[in-house]
Amino acid sequence: MLFDSALRKDLARSFVATLVVLLTTVITLMLIRTLGQASKGSVSPQDIMLVMGYTVLGYMPIVLSLSMFVATIGTLARMYQDSEMVIWFASGKGIASMLPTLARFSWPVIAAIVVLSLAVWPWSQAQILDLRHQFQQRSDIDRLAPGEFQVSSDGETVFFVDRNSSNLDQADARQIFLATQSPGLDAVTTAQQARLEQREGQTWAVLERGQRIEQRSGENPSTRVSDFAHYEAIVYRDPVGMAETTVRSTPTHQLLAEATPVFQSELVWRLGLIFSAINYVVLALALTSANPRSSRMGHTITSLLVFVVYFNLLSLGQSWVAREKIAAMPLLILLHGGVLLLAVGWLLARNAQWSPRQWLRRRRPA
Repeated sequence: MLFDSALRKDLARSFVATLVVLLTTVITLMLIRTLGQASKGSVSPQDIMLVMGYTVLGYMPIVLSLSMFVATIGTLARMYQDSEMVIWFASGKGIASMLPTLARFSWPVIAAIVVLSLAVWPWSQAQILDLRHQFQQRSDIDRLAPGEFQVSSDGETVFFVDRNSSNLDQADARQIFLATQSPGLDAVTTAQQARLEQREGQTWAVLERGQRIEQRSGENPSTRVSDFAHYEAIVYRDPVGMAETTVRSTPTHQLLAEATPVFQSELVWRLGLIFSAINYVVLALALTSANPRSSRMGHTITSLLVFVVYFNLLSLGQSWVAREKIAAMPLLILLHGGVLLLAVGWLLARNAQWSPRQWLRRRRPA
């Protein structure tokens, strides 16, 4: 019982210290990323802290998993170097007997990862999506300065509003000029009245009582002039990636009800964060070994390499499911079940003090 409480205290101290360092690094990186998005016009400069907070909150499962993994390996490595493991083994405890202690330490962290992965991650992505849509909805409206030619945020449309227009705050204007350019088609549209509407991540200009001149280029160039009473045109397309962002913000219970590959790939990602956190506990115990010549930094580098490989396999599996190269359930079983069996087998072999050299020595006399 004394060994158990002492080990859990060491693990808790190391986990908190590692979490603070990693969280500071992630916040700095997310701040730089969010500032870059604000400079490109994807988010409002006033919402930088909100977007950064939601982004960091969404990536907390990864930060918690890495902190727990590094803290466990670092604590066990220190115990080997300080000969504390000798006392543990001399009391009749094997390496596998430490697994229940690690489970008691890690279950609150794993429970937090479950909540963050299944509930907080989609919620944070939905909040970021709402902030971006709100900014995009009013960004082009704010550009409509009466008496000046203005270019839309995507650079494909030129606006002009008469100086006598009013009610611009309500996205309503009079005597508007709209010039759009697309491959093979140039169009100039004028209208007596216009307003902007936001639909499914795209900004539409709704024009009333005007004229449109279309000029087509190519093998058969032509020009067409038409009058209209009501006309609609897209003036802004969402550059965020609506499909991917919408899937990320989908609640988990809706992912379970959908059988499409894109939804299943997102479900594989969320469940994979949970299963990988469980496997990291077993992997940390199996990886750490007694080597007086190795430094603590060596164990830290090893843990980071294992984490990067496992994390990349999880991302690759998500991509395969989205492309229908493999189903979701077989991937979860093969990837996470295979890692768990490998870690448990390695741990049992170390607990029984089995090694390939001993097996070869036993085979030689026979």
